[in-house]
Amino acid sequence: MRTALVRIIGTFAPLFGLILLTCFLAISTDTFFTVRNLLNVMDQVTVIGVMAVGMTFVILIGGIDLSVGSVLAWSVMSMGYCYQYWGLPFPLCIAIAIATSALFGAFSGVLITAAKLPPFIATLATMSIARGMAGLITDGRQIVGFPDWFNDLAIVRHFGVLSVTVGIMLALFVVFAIYLKFRAGGRDLYAIGGNPEVARLSGIRVQSVTIGVYTLCATLAGLAGVILAARLDSAQPSAGLAYELDTIAAVIIGGASLSGGVGGIGGTAIGVLIIGFLNNGLNLLRVSPFVQQVIIGAVIALAVVIDTWRRRIR
Repeated sequence: MRTALVRIIGTFAPLFGLILLTCFLAISTDTFFTVRNLLNVMDQVTVIGVMAVGMTFVILIGGIDLSVGSVLAWSVMSMGYCYQYWGLPFPLCIAIAIATSALFGAFSGVLITAAKLPPFIATLATMSIARGMAGLITDGRQIVGFPDWFNDLAIVRHFGVLSVTVGIMLALFVVFAIYLKFRAGGRDLYAIGGNPEVARLSGIRVQSVTIGVYTLCATLAGLAGVILAARLDSAQPSAGLAYELDTIAAVIIGGASLSGGVGGIGGTAIGVLIIGFLNNGLNLLRVSPFVQQVIIGAVIALAVVIDTWRRRIR
């Protein structure tokens, strides 16, 4: 009975938190619970939401990826460089940016599996390399001026509701939620996160899966960079600073365990909304940005405490 109660609390705690937060903000400010503001929140969380999908996979196998913010910056800058300096067709520039971003993830995966580096150290190294290359490519200068159709992807709401970028985020949530729930590859991730050695002995190719997961995470970070560039209509080497923290926070708040083997896309989506609602609501309430950081940090700490408590009682 006690175990079942703990499981229910652990599963639905993020959803309860989102409902309580929504009710509080709806009561505290007249402008929060309006269609226009909620659509703005959806636009604001697209970048973190796309990256959080990849981070969910990484955390599920018991890893961590600190490089996603820097890989995002590389994606933005490489796409802008190919377009402005090489004059390549813009769709090709997007493909190059995402493909080269994936290489950073593969590099992290090889460091973890072949060189046996801890994920924290391996991705910290990749973070530094990607950030340096993002600045080096234009010597620290920003790039402005993308095609109008590209900017429209993030600002034009089709049917008055969703932009293309928000649609991409929602599609990723659905596709990868189905993958984790119904595909054998999804179950392999949970097995690796639960016990890598047992997973290996059961026939799962742990090293290959690990490299694939980090490659996927970096690929989605590259895609998030493309989305960010569409929103800002510019590319800056400083793009994505500290985005890895918000991304990890969204996944943990959504119920994933840092020890691996626990979590899902549904919880991550809720975590992304909690982060977005917090930032948006606190801005509407004119709360200091420094206080906002404190509040978000407290929410992350609470999520980790709940996860630790849940694992101990099991």
